[in-house]
Amino acid sequence: MKKILSLLMLGVMVISVGCAGTKPEDSNPIDEGADAGKVIKIGVFEPMTGANAAGGEMEVEGIRLANELYPEVNGMKVELVIADNKSDKVEAANAATMLIEKENVTAIIGSWGSSLSIAAGPIILDAQIPTVGASCTNPLVTIGNDYYQRVCFIDSFQGTVMAKYAFESLDAKKAAIIQEISSDYSVGLVKYFNDAFIALTNDENAIVGTANYSTGDQDFSAQLSNIKKLDADVIFAPGNYTESALLIKQARELGITTPIIGGDTWEAPEFLEIGGEAVEGAAFSTFFTSDVPITKESEVFLNAYREKYDKEPASVTALGYDAYIVILDAIKRSGSTDPVKIQEALAQTVDFEGAAGMISLDINGDAIKSAVIKKVENGVFKYMATVDPIK
Repeated sequence: MKKILSLLMLGVMVISVGCAGTKPEDSNPIDEGADAGKVIKIGVFEPMTGANAAGGEMEVEGIRLANELYPEVNGMKVELVIADNKSDKVEAANAATMLIEKENVTAIIGSWGSSLSIAAGPIILDAQIPTVGASCTNPLVTIGNDYYQRVCFIDSFQGTVMAKYAFESLDAKKAAIIQEISSDYSVGLVKYFNDAFIALTNDENAIVGTANYSTGDQDFSAQLSNIKKLDADVIFAPGNYTESALLIKQARELGITTPIIGGDTWEAPEFLEIGGEAVEGAAFSTFFTSDVPITKESEVFLNAYREKYDKEPASVTALGYDAYIVILDAIKRSGSTDPVKIQEALAQTVDFEGAAGMISLDINGDAIKSAVIKKVENGVFKYMATVDPIK
């Protein structure tokens, strides 16, 4: 049974987005009782304000573009209903509830930030509304939730990729950790990096120290002073783009020259703007590069994005685009507007051609995808390598 709306949901900002375009209608029939002219709503809950706003805006950019290119499915117009989760766990749960109870959405996309996705998970499961995350990488997003899937790889893979990069490319034998302790994303990614790095070095003491900070912190001098005393060859510091850029900047000001590496959240313009010259050389794992189109859909996405925005897209923008088109594909294959039937089709997604690569969902609803490693060079994100999934 769906839960009753709380009064807290009144604080959630909602934007309905109409669709326009000339994409031909899909020929698949819809189920009996469905109107060929009806509107099907896809809800989107993303951080449009607050600490994670840049990430949410980049994902919504891709979702909107996909909606412009593919505005109909099975003869129905697709309407986006966008809710601001305000970078807050409580607001994320409220946003999901509002989309389900008030807007009666058929499917949901979101959210940038694993903690926000995890917070909305029980509501989505209870209401049985198929949901696709774009870049929420923590394994807990989908574990135990049959109605949550994602089009990105998960942190167990990403953490291993960066441990391997540190060990092989940086010749690191000792690593220090700085984690955003209030972030499920950061804590989870650190765990997988730790395990993989210890296994690669065959040294139980390969992690020489760990320092913690909280979301919103701006002074990292105490943590960095302690890290500076350690004999580390690399510092792994996955976290939000704002705090991470400030942390790296302060590390360089303290004379720390050790390579600092991180995760996909660093791929935001704000990371470069805040960090400036200090983030030169910073390497991180991410999902996609516009330098190497992977599929025909990659080319469709890149051409449309470049024409509309006259710039290169972020990885999470491509993933937002993919989250939308993979839902449309499930609706098309199900021939239904019933969320349960759509979820059944979604769970069977195999070798679907997305902008950020081929998408096959495993038993947990996680995409089996390659990772990309990028590095800041001359003030821009430069593609370095692609790492395929571990067989």
